[in-house]
Amino acid sequence: MAEFEDKYEDNVKGQYYVDDQCIDCDLCRETAPENFTRNEDGGYSYVFKQPENDDETALCEEAMEGCPVEAIGDDGNDQ
Repeated sequence: MAEFEDKYEDNVKGQYYVDDQCIDCDLCRETAPENFTRNEDGGYSYVFKQPENDDETALCEEAMEGCPVEAIGDDGNDQ
């Protein structure tokens, strides 16, 4: 499970984020390319834009559920 305290600083503020468990597998970037991108220097994904509609939210949820190391969190608004 992703930990808010361990999220990458690149993540924009909001509900979804990627933490330091990311293994750079590309699943989230392929699933929700409008919301996830890659830090080329660090070799990890992060949320560059929070979802703005139901479709983007559904894709972020799909990416979170599919993440093999559970590095995506959705409790950013609770912090």
